[in-house]
Amino acid sequence: MFRKLLKEQFGIEAEDTMRIGKYDACRKQGQLYLLVPAGHTDEEELEELDQMAEHLTNCGDRNISTFMKTKEGKQSIDWNDSRFCILVNRHTLSRKQSQFGRKLAKFHYRGRSISFPVKKTSRIGQWKQLWEQRLDQMEKVWNEMLFQKPENDFERMFLESFPYYMGLAENSIQYLVDTELDDEPEMADSGTVCHIRLTSATWGDSYYMKNPFDWVFDHSSRDLAEWTREKYFHNIKTYQPDLRQFLSEYQSVGPLSSFSWRLYYARLLFPLHYFETIENYYGADSEQQKLVLQERLQKYLWQSDDHERFLGGFFEFAEVPIKKLRIPLVNWIKS
Repeated sequence: MFRKLLKEQFGIEAEDTMRIGKYDACRKQGQLYLLVPAGHTDEEELEELDQMAEHLTNCGDRNISTFMKTKEGKQSIDWNDSRFCILVNRHTLSRKQSQFGRKLAKFHYRGRSISFPVKKTSRIGQWKQLWEQRLDQMEKVWNEMLFQKPENDFERMFLESFPYYMGLAENSIQYLVDTELDDEPEMADSGTVCHIRLTSATWGDSYYMKNPFDWVFDHSSRDLAEWTREKYFHNIKTYQPDLRQFLSEYQSVGPLSSFSWRLYYARLLFPLHYFETIENYYGADSEQQKLVLQERLQKYLWQSDDHERFLGGFFEFAEVPIKKLRIPLVNWIKS
């Protein structure tokens, strides 16, 4: 299907087709083309993502997937009753490059020089509102379930554990509010291109590429916190060397400000792993999915003491000069 689209609409005869992550892809003479469904993305958002991709490419990033335009100069194409974007990557490498922390810092550095207004994809200053909304929704569900007998183990675990995670979420929101009131952002704290959820697989496993559909415009600490969260939960016993190396590499481009460290920590405090597990369970289509999520919740609850120690010892582990930067600690969290 994708080869046919490329030939009919763009006159490109692709050599072979494959799957890269969740997308259909074709290759021709070292260039890689990705077919991305864009039915849920409006024109304004596509325009912003396109501009970001162009900006980063012009700043020297050779691994950006850019939008292939139609004859009318549009970012998307209607085909077979659906809307798609075609991304093209001209410098694919077939394996992950080293020094990820340093490369991420340079990616953020390039993104900070964006001069056009970013509205649709911006999350700057919105964390508090989004977190409160999420917390309120979950508290509402929990309150409704309080006076009913839990139907299964998942509901029982949710009913018993929610007050603790609500407390953690409230602490993270308060820490964020205090940061925005007490601390002054520096130049390196201006908005940049970030990822909706940065993980070790975001820039590709078999091919090294940066996909605009993974992006939002936000403070760089978003990416630092989400990468850290994933690395910690992937293996709570062995995350330390990778995380230490990542932070060292990232700061080799420029040290983090006190404002950055505090936003980083506020985001780590917010128990996103817990919220997503509960939300995904109640939105799951199959019993198999629900079983996987039940096991995940069980694992998170077993690990909650270790997770609290991780949060309590984070600044020390990351070698943050908390006295010099006047960074407050959350007193009840044990290290």
